[in-house]
Amino acid sequence: MTHSYAVIGRLLRDARLQRGLSLDQVAETLEQTTADLREIESGRRQVDIDTVDRVATVLYDPALAPAFRSTMHLRIKGGAKLAGSIDVRSSKNAAVALLCASLLNRGRTVLEGIARIEEVNRILEVLESIGVQVRWSADKSELELVRPDVLDLASMDIEAARRTRSVIMFLGPLLHMLPEFKLPYAGGCDLGTRTVTPHMQALHAFGLDVAATEGWYHATVRQIPGGVRHITLTERGDTVTENVLMAAALDPGTTVIRNASPNYMVQDLCFFLEKLGVRIAGIGSTTLTVTGLEEISADVRVAPSEDPIEAMSLITAAVVTGSELTICRCPIEFLEIELAILADMGLRYEMSDEYTAANEKTRLVDITVYPSTLYAAADKIHPMPFPGLNIDNLPFFAVIAAVAEGETLIHDWVYDNRAIHLLELNKLGAHTTLMDPHRLAVKGPTRWRSQEVICPPALRPAVCLLLASLATPGITVLRDVYMINRGYEDLANRLNALGADIQPFFD
Repeated sequence: MTHSYAVIGRLLRDARLQRGLSLDQVAETLEQTTADLREIESGRRQVDIDTVDRVATVLYDPALAPAFRSTMHLRIKGGAKLAGSIDVRSSKNAAVALLCASLLNRGRTVLEGIARIEEVNRILEVLESIGVQVRWSADKSELELVRPDVLDLASMDIEAARRTRSVIMFLGPLLHMLPEFKLPYAGGCDLGTRTVTPHMQALHAFGLDVAATEGWYHATVRQIPGGVRHITLTERGDTVTENVLMAAALDPGTTVIRNASPNYMVQDLCFFLEKLGVRIAGIGSTTLTVTGLEEISADVRVAPSEDPIEAMSLITAAVVTGSELTICRCPIEFLEIELAILADMGLRYEMSDEYTAANEKTRLVDITVYPSTLYAAADKIHPMPFPGLNIDNLPFFAVIAAVAEGETLIHDWVYDNRAIHLLELNKLGAHTTLMDPHRLAVKGPTRWRSQEVICPPALRPAVCLLLASLATPGITVLRDVYMINRGYEDLANRLNALGADIQPFFD
């Protein structure tokens, strides 16, 4: 029965957010407290059919709010301590990889626990537009995908495709299905130049030639002889490794991929391909040997592992607010370097014994973070390919460095613009200095001050502003939080359940 209340609460919350209504608005109209309504939405309070009917009537009252609001913003009342525990949800990057890989399968693909985020929504819009049947279960916990015999690329939702960089991972599956096709240029975060050359070089081994003209990738596929393919990636990138894996999955020969990324989303894709019948040796290493199939038609059910980037986000929330917080279901294999650096900076934390994720592969732990006095890192903090510090976790160290004593050098050698976006922390009182486009000096501790800030066009820096806002006394307004919603599901309400005060509003 508790599960049923959680489902009802989630549906009511989703309807409220879709209508652009705050908890305060609905609670006032219902003559209830905001706390009461939050209990209902979280599933912690029993509700009867009359209560559900009253809430639904308010949510769809045209006099209360317009039926559509275009831009979502957040109003954060900061300075409060967080407390309790929170589960890490499934990986955004694994989700988009599995959605793209579902194109390989002529059978029925069921994905469990997929994050309902904007990045996933965009990929689903593209998939549906080309003929893939998409069906969510009633409680939104499962997503079923069935592809047609022939994909209708001419009907592709171009607007949705241009709003996500993940569409580039259609190249690997499509090269086995069509002699020629075109895809729109990839979008996503504004992080500077992100070369697609490694994709083109690697997929050339499967006969793919790509010409980029006027906003499109024009692809043609040549017939090439079979046999063992040896591919050495010129860049150990996650998406290029995934693209080659998908191309190799529908090639009946053997493909050896060297300098492959062994990162978390790549491992989840490998586990999925194995369920489809593809044989893969070397998972978790930089050399993958793939024995593909001429055709894949299997009914499969998979669950992507938990997201180490979300785990790091929640750890950061605890650190910057000086809170005792337990972050459950953390994929420890992909957080060990981050935790080692934090320990050197003075963070106190404890870990539970390890247990296994739903994919029966990934090792999870619960991490309890304690209020700590932090000091600047002795050396620069920089990312490296796995098993180094994850590039997507690097921005969180800018926020953490802002509450540490001393000066920390953040070196983002991968992206051209992300360090620049992190300068937005200065609007909230941080002392960050741009040394060059890739290096940022952060001096702490910070006396945070509330402000109205427009979210930068990059996911992780935008989340960094939200996390800093939690530590900022007074009211901070973050405008246009689409970027945050690209990668996080219902983050505001989940933080509210820990003691934060974040209210969405729309205009």
